[in-house]
Amino acid sequence: MENIKEKIDKLIEIINKASLEYYAEDNPTLTDQEYDDYYNELLRLEKEYPNLKRADSPTNKVGGEALDKFQKVNHKSPMLSFDDIFNEDEIINFDERIRKVVASPSYTVEPKMDGLSGSLIYEKGILVRAATRGDGVVGEDITQNVKTIRSVPLKLKKEIDIEVRGEIYMSKSSFEKLNYQRKQNGEKEFANPRNAAAGSVRQLDSKITASRGLDFMAYFIPNPEDYGIEFQSDSLFMLKELGFKTNYKLNKVATNYKELIDSIENIGRERESLDFPLDGAVIKVNSLDDEKKLGTTARVPRWGIAYKFPAVEVLTTLDDIVFTVGRTGRITPNAVFSPVHVDGSLISKATLHNEAYCKEKDVKIGDVVEVHKAGDVIPEIGEVKKERRTGNEKDFVMITNCPICDSKLTKKKNEADYYCPNNNCPSRKIESIIHYASRDAMNIDGLGDKIIEDLFNFNYVKKIEDIYKLQSYREELERLEGYGERSIDKLIKSIEKSKDSSLERLLFGLGIKHVGKKTAKILAKKYKTLDNLKEAKLEELTVIPDIGEIIAKSVFNYFNQDENLTLIEDLRNYGVNFKYLGKEEKESEFFTGKTFVLTGSLEIYTRDEAKEIIESLGGKTSDSVSKKTSAVIVGANPGSKYEKAKALNIKILSEEEFKEEVEKIK
Repeated sequence: MENIKEKIDKLIEIINKASLEYYAEDNPTLTDQEYDDYYNELLRLEKEYPNLKRADSPTNKVGGEALDKFQKVNHKSPMLSFDDIFNEDEIINFDERIRKVVASPSYTVEPKMDGLSGSLIYEKGILVRAATRGDGVVGEDITQNVKTIRSVPLKLKKEIDIEVRGEIYMSKSSFEKLNYQRKQNGEKEFANPRNAAAGSVRQLDSKITASRGLDFMAYFIPNPEDYGIEFQSDSLFMLKELGFKTNYKLNKVATNYKELIDSIENIGRERESLDFPLDGAVIKVNSLDDEKKLGTTARVPRWGIAYKFPAVEVLTTLDDIVFTVGRTGRITPNAVFSPVHVDGSLISKATLHNEAYCKEKDVKIGDVVEVHKAGDVIPEIGEVKKERRTGNEKDFVMITNCPICDSKLTKKKNEADYYCPNNNCPSRKIESIIHYASRDAMNIDGLGDKIIEDLFNFNYVKKIEDIYKLQSYREELERLEGYGERSIDKLIKSIEKSKDSSLERLLFGLGIKHVGKKTAKILAKKYKTLDNLKEAKLEELTVIPDIGEIIAKSVFNYFNQDENLTLIEDLRNYGVNFKYLGKEEKESEFFTGKTFVLTGSLEIYTRDEAKEIIESLGGKTSDSVSKKTSAVIVGANPGSKYEKAKALNIKILSEEEFKEEVEKIK
């Protein structure tokens, strides 16, 4: 608990410093993405440990405090900000949450401007006051400066009393012009358009503000019911009619999560061609009656959410480097950091591969680093931001002993990796069991990483073959927290089902060094039974296409170790299938060597069936669309992959067309 408290205190310190630099000094040292990730991590910890939440937590605020150099202004109603979301699943979750309160909601989807929120007060159609959001309750009076913004009407087209809220921003072209001028004058350039806008609107001399080329985009009326408005979309129309600049061309109305996603993706496609900065899209419940039903928390509205576009460069601070032991004994250094969003996934750990990688990157604990997904799958550390070093960073030091069993690590001359030589190392045992039960191996549903760790620690599963004895511990399992009768039934059925898996799954699951899914299938097709493979000579293994000397030696050595032979006999006694069950496969010019992506809901095949068919015909499947994709197979309600395929002009097949190509070969 003390460590959590220290982490919360540290996060508050970082966020408060960043807020001061951003709101008061207009000189940020953190990127928007870094700030958002620190803030969201603080929110998560405070939710999980409410007793540790501090009264002065920045999560109790909306923005920054009003500056003393401007007169303070009390807002008639709080200017709240929205919670952030980062991927399609969170969009779907938001829609589901709304539907628990509202039967058939509709939404507006509006571009999320990257500026600062402002409130404009009009009396009889004349602008009388303008204010910043401040902390949401108290803002700064910036009336004289806002009057210099050309897109702010000083007089409306109707003589009404009204408050209008929107975004004060600097266009990309104005930002480039301003920074060019500052560079020519030897002045410090602004980091981004938002900070340039914030610094410009807070000038004591309104002539300086006028020279900066600021803009205003209206998006909200706090009391729309006073004007007979029933929908947010009507509010946007009224703002345009009053003479305000609005995003009416990009604003959309959606009635389900699919339309929400499509609308957000449309804004994303337009983003680069626009002259104003966007960092996402805002989703609001359209009906104002529904909005009232949903209400607000002390900090955020329940009726809206902000979707943030993925950061071009995801940065975080490396808090620690920890070492893990894989199923083959390989030691991997891993970067540990506060959670960040990378391609829609929340990640708090990334591989550093090995000692050579760490030394090449010159990575140190305390560094600001860039995180990305290698091959769109595995999180890894990319660039190290050495220019942001403070001198307090700690050098990377490779360990010499196993972090689990303390065995002296070994390293072969021609390999970059260190290994734990202890075959009985607990971590190696756990990883080997996890691998055996994994989806691409024996696919034992219900045996996830955490459950396997629990079963290992409770001494129920100490090695792979123990999986098939679990049913004898049924009563003991039912007494454990989280292991209900139904979940145990499901687990035991899945274990029994795994016995009927084809040989290639078993070979991959055994964890033979250098034998991946592809190699396992090659060997299974070649030898047909495990016993045949077990008796294979090294010379014949070496000459198999795509195998080679290194893999051949690894396979040969595996089947000549007593411990492995004992495992195989135990699996035989438990009734595990040792035969290759695949059909004699034909290759097709249409599929061979090509990469396919599946999207949408398939009706003729399951997704796994479609993947197996493609692979059996010499093709490959991928989870992401790129220029290397040969074709995208589209089912019902396709998502962003379909849109990306169209944008890249990649061949698109309906499921029926895919079936026709398969049947041509049969």
